[in-house]
Amino acid sequence: TTGLKTRIVAQRQQIVRVDREQKDLLNKELTERLIAKVEKALSPKVAAVVLCDYGKGIVTQELLDRTVDLCRDRGIWLSMDPKPVRSLRLHGLSLMTPNRKEAFALVQRTETPGPDNPLEDKALLEVVALLMQRANPAMMLVTLGEHGMLLCRRNQKPFHIPTMAKEVYDVSGAGDTAIAAFTVAVAGGASPIESAIVANHAAGVVVGKVGTAISSVDELLSTFPPDD
Repeated sequence: TTGLKTRIVAQRQQIVRVDREQKDLLNKELTERLIAKVEKALSPKVAAVVLCDYGKGIVTQELLDRTVDLCRDRGIWLSMDPKPVRSLRLHGLSLMTPNRKEAFALVQRTETPGPDNPLEDKALLEVVALLMQRANPAMMLVTLGEHGMLLCRRNQKPFHIPTMAKEVYDVSGAGDTAIAAFTVAVAGGASPIESAIVANHAAGVVVGKVGTAISSVDELLSTFPPDD
């Protein structure tokens, strides 16, 4: 059944969200049907795939493994936003986009408060190094709320992008916006740093809106100086 999410909002600020849903793992038959649809959708025109795991039981290990194989065989970029609630063996990813809390949970560590500058956050830097070693993605973008984002790449120092959000009313959908914007940018030929900056700007747009929102192209472009 479809999950029901109830958001409690006061003064245009989301206070709490109540979810009513089932989280049973997808059975073998439904998994095969879903994989078949994924394979059918991967036409020669597809440059990238975004796989978002909401921890609801849809993304099983088999679905992940088969999607990784399909994308690798076709040379397709694969981005994934993993959820630590499922113990998936992460591998073969072009991009991972956990938030700070998820990054700690993915390596079975308790999240601890860190300094405002992520590049001085020793606990976070240890966690992302572990994640890069274990999951071995080509790169990882850790979303850090008001502290922006941290781009991590193999054999390179982490790169910090400060937040572009001017006002924060609702963080719903910010992570989805970040992974989508990064993936679109990199698929269009942008560098990893350029793609991370685009993702940061797009996320800054949506958190300034109430409810689950999107960033239009015009809204995104308006956040950049005219010469950019």
